[in-house]
Amino acid sequence: MSTDSYQEVAKAGRTLMLKEPFYGLFLIGLNKELSKGIQTACIAKDGINLKLVVNPEYFEKQDTSTRVAILKHEMLHVAFQHLNMFDDFSDKKLLNVAADLEINQYISNEMKGETWEGLDIKDGEFMGVKLPLKAGTRVYYDLLQKELDEYDKNNESSDKGDGDNDGDGQGDGNGMGSGDQSFAEWFRQGGNDGEHTLWEEFENLSEAEKKLIQKQIDHQLKEVASQTQRNRGTIPGELSEYIDKLFEKHEAVIDWKQYLRRFGTRSMKIETKKTRKKPNIRFGAGPAIKIKPKRSTLVAIDTSGSVSEQDLIEFFNEIDCIHKTGTAVTIMECDSYVHRTYQYAGKTDVLRVSGRGGTSFDPVMEEIFKAPGKYQNLIYLTDGFAPAPQRVPMIPILWVINSSARINDELPGAQIQIKR
Repeated sequence: MSTDSYQEVAKAGRTLMLKEPFYGLFLIGLNKELSKGIQTACIAKDGINLKLVVNPEYFEKQDTSTRVAILKHEMLHVAFQHLNMFDDFSDKKLLNVAADLEINQYISNEMKGETWEGLDIKDGEFMGVKLPLKAGTRVYYDLLQKELDEYDKNNESSDKGDGDNDGDGQGDGNGMGSGDQSFAEWFRQGGNDGEHTLWEEFENLSEAEKKLIQKQIDHQLKEVASQTQRNRGTIPGELSEYIDKLFEKHEAVIDWKQYLRRFGTRSMKIETKKTRKKPNIRFGAGPAIKIKPKRSTLVAIDTSGSVSEQDLIEFFNEIDCIHKTGTAVTIMECDSYVHRTYQYAGKTDVLRVSGRGGTSFDPVMEEIFKAPGKYQNLIYLTDGFAPAPQRVPMIPILWVINSSARINDELPGAQIQIKR
C-alpha cells in the first residue's frame, strides 16, 4: 500500500488526538494495517494483540471529518468490550448492528462529516423501530430481535432467511434501506452491519487468550486514562465508571511474563527423521519416518546501553523458561550491528553481553532474511528508540520494551513492556 495512505490515517489520528485526546492516545497503542481485503475499517486480531485494519481506497474517499469519526468508531468498539460479546449473542450480524447503534451515539454530529454512513438512532428511532438513547448493546439487540420475530411471523412464506446470520453480510456500502423500507426488511435482505467481518477471529479464541486480550485492553485503558489526566484532559463520561473500577484493582492488569512465554512457545514446525520403528498410524507417518514437533525462536537483545542490567536479568529468566519447554532459542546480541550470535543453552551471564553502542533494527531483520524458514518467530528486547526496520520478515514479532522506555507505535508486530 502507498505511503500516502498511511499518512492519511496518521493525519486523521492526530486530529482525533487534538479533538478527543483519550481516544487519540488509545489509537496510538494499536498496530495499523492497510488492506483491500475488507470493505471499510475494523478491529482485528494481531497474534494475541489488536490492530486497526483500514481499506485505503475507502478511507481516501471520506471527507476529513468522517475519517476522524471512523477512527473513533473503531476505538469505541474496543473500549466498550464488543470484541468479547460473541458468546452472549446467537445472531452475530444483529449484534454488530446493535453495537454500532450504541457507540455511534458517542460520536458528535459535527465529527460525522458529509460522507458518514454509519448506523444512527435519529429522533428516538432506527428505521421505524423506537429505541431509547444510550441504552446499551443488549437493549438494542433485544428490541431489534423482537422486531425481526414479528416480521418473520407475518412472513412465514418468505424466503428471506431465518435470522441465523453469521455476521458476514455485505450490503450496499452504508447499509441503510431506501424509502419506507422497514428495519426488518432491510436486515433480512442483507442490510449492511458495518465492517466486522474479521470479528469472528475473536469468537474462536480460548478462554485463556480472551482473558489475556481483555487484560491488555484494560491495561491500555488505564495507561491512557493516566496520561490524559496528566495532560489535564478529561476521561470520557461513557467510560469513567469502568475505568474507575480498573483503578480500584490492585493486581497487575497484564502479566508481561505470561505474555512472553505464550508468544515464545506458540510457533512450531515439523521435523521428520528416519527411524526403524513401525509406522505412526495416529499421525499418518509411513515406515521409517518419525514426526517430531520443533520450535525455533530468535531472541534479539538490544545492547545499546539503554536496557538496564535488571531488565536483562528478568528478561533472561523468562527466556530460560521458554527454553525449558523444548524451544530452540538463538540469541543475537546487537545494537547498530549484530555482534554475537549463539545457541542458548541455559542461564546467560548478562554482564558479558556485547555492544553498548547505538540502535538499529535492520541488521537483525537482514540476518533473518539470509536464513528463510530457520526461525518461527522473533522476540526483540529493546528500548524501542530507533526507526522502524526498512524490511520486515513474514514471521510473528514481539517487541519487549524495557521498563524505563515507552511503546513505539511505529514498530511492526506486537509489543509488551517490562513491569516491576
